[in-house]
Amino acid sequence: MAKLEIKNLHVSVDTDQGTKEILRGVDLVINSGETHAVMGPNGSGKSTLAYSIAGHPKYQVTKGEISLDGVNVLEMSVDERARAGLFLAMQYPVEIPGVSVSNFLRTAKTAIDGKAPALRSWIQDVRVAMENLKMDSAFTERNVNEGFSGGEKKRHEILQMELLKPKFAVLDETDSGLDVDALRVVAEGVNRIKDSNDIGVLLITHYTRILKYIKPDFVHVFVAGQIAEQGGAELAERLEAEGYDRYVNA
Repeated sequence: MAKLEIKNLHVSVDTDQGTKEILRGVDLVINSGETHAVMGPNGSGKSTLAYSIAGHPKYQVTKGEISLDGVNVLEMSVDERARAGLFLAMQYPVEIPGVSVSNFLRTAKTAIDGKAPALRSWIQDVRVAMENLKMDSAFTERNVNEGFSGGEKKRHEILQMELLKPKFAVLDETDSGLDVDALRVVAEGVNRIKDSNDIGVLLITHYTRILKYIKPDFVHVFVAGQIAEQGGAELAERLEAEGYDRYVNA
């Protein structure tokens, strides 16, 4: 069983007004096969946690630890983290003009595995994964995220996740900008990948609607860079009814 462990994590960013601390001592343990939902109001530090795990240079870890199976993640480069089994589905995926989806996917798979996948089996894997996500086969010839709708961008993120088979997936507001049909397809994709590969999922979201399709084992409420409360799926239901005001006011 793989384990992603975060201990007393403090993270700061540089702003026009000086250095600002965003995360103020976060503790979190995610095991293989578990789904953890991180919820909270805007500016609470949810995305900062995601990008700190992935290794974004903007976010400075000033204290604490992130480890994957006992190995210090903070000493790894971004690509080393990906090869170790960490995956980030971004809230706002970037466009890569001039690079087709097919070339991007195969290059990423080669970088993760250290060797190029056998072409015949790879083409079959991509075809099946795209069919599962209800994506047209012509999609592979388009440039990465260029002119994509919000739903297409999110499906492409889940397509990457299915083909790269990480140990842990951090999904940063994957539900944002999705209509009901796209939300269901994306959620079913996450569930399918999780069940078939026993990966751990850290799902960051504002809303409970995606949790109707992806059932969390644990829910963590983020407020002002800290975990204010933790519980099971019932906590998300309470947040739907009550909101975050009582945490923010406190």
